[in-house]
Amino acid sequence: MIKRLIGAFKFADMRRKLLIIAVILIVFRLLANVPIPGVNHDALAQFFGSNQFFGFLNIFSGGALSNLSIAMLGLGPYITAVIIMQLLTMIFPRLKEMYYEEGEAGKAKFNRYSRYLTVPLAASSGFGFLKLLSNQGIIQQFTLGETFMNVLVIVAGSMFLVWLGELIDEQKIGNGTSILIMAGIVSGLPIALRNAIVSYQPSDITTYLSFVVLALVVIGGIVMMNEGERKVPVSYARRVRGNKLYGGVSSYLPLRVGQAGVIPIIFAISLLLFPQFIGQIIAAFSYDLGQKVMTFTSVLTNNQLIYGLLYFILVFIFTYFYIGITFDPQEISKNLQRSGGFIPGIRPGVPTAIYLKSVVQRVTLFGATALGLIAVLPIATQALTGTQVLTIGGTSILIVVAVALDVAKQIESQVTVREYENI
Repeated sequence: MIKRLIGAFKFADMRRKLLIIAVILIVFRLLANVPIPGVNHDALAQFFGSNQFFGFLNIFSGGALSNLSIAMLGLGPYITAVIIMQLLTMIFPRLKEMYYEEGEAGKAKFNRYSRYLTVPLAASSGFGFLKLLSNQGIIQQFTLGETFMNVLVIVAGSMFLVWLGELIDEQKIGNGTSILIMAGIVSGLPIALRNAIVSYQPSDITTYLSFVVLALVVIGGIVMMNEGERKVPVSYARRVRGNKLYGGVSSYLPLRVGQAGVIPIIFAISLLLFPQFIGQIIAAFSYDLGQKVMTFTSVLTNNQLIYGLLYFILVFIFTYFYIGITFDPQEISKNLQRSGGFIPGIRPGVPTAIYLKSVVQRVTLFGATALGLIAVLPIATQALTGTQVLTIGGTSILIVVAVALDVAKQIESQVTVREYENI
């Protein structure tokens, strides 16, 4: 695989695609470091250091949120819009039909609606965040016109990042949104490495070595979970059309262990930390009531055992919930029946749907458990190492490893095709 990745630079069109992606990532990092005016950077750093909810959102903005840059919201509003649209497919049959049955044209229309929904989500999030920071004295009090202009810039920054993600998609090398998120996470590694080196003491050698070994084990486990799949055999009946014979072949339906990705973690952490955010909003209008809500939330989050247990349970539940939304065994059964496919030993139609549902539930059990363990990994590493500097961010590693594997596979497949074309 490494030879194939290096061999990608031998082809002019592959070099052009990789160069375009590199330029896009540079533009993204520049936007993430252009702040809006009137920011108290010391107060801002203290705010993000003490707020887990916004610290989590900062991961998906690539550090742009902690800089209060013009792209401070990153791709968060777009990701939220996509999740909302997927949830709406359970309520509106037309959306479900558009996404699952109308092919690429239907998915393109579905994505267009998601982009439309991104605009009001970005505007409301930007306004609420600016209002919260101004009430706490982190940024200056803006006039109505200045607030409108800042919100407009924030919305434009988010939509510009969505456009950059689509430009990456056009290169057919990985998912643009995922690559931008990964770039933001990786950009924080130099600072984390610097902090680890500065805080190093000779007596900490055992802790540091244990941390490196644990990090390698975690990466290996994430790779196994991401690549693991249950292959359900599928056979196709022979059909005669004119003078040609079709079908009579065997294939398989891959059911991935890590099919839910990082979405359940996002749901779980948002639900756990949302009361803290609500408390800060309430404090802007009623200080005493807001402090009571934030105190209750702080007591909950500071108890590592209770917090870790709730976090694991929520991730486990949301994994099943998300799989139930995105995987429709009845629809897959219908598609197999239309194409003349069947699972050996299982009757087509309803029995096939029941069988697929049972297989998915068993596969999801392992995926949900592994995802829950990855989610509580930072809590475990802090308890083992006894330091805040050495923390394995399970969510960050999951995103980086999954995106890196996907990009490597797509580059390898494109290089393989070009090598065969030259034979």
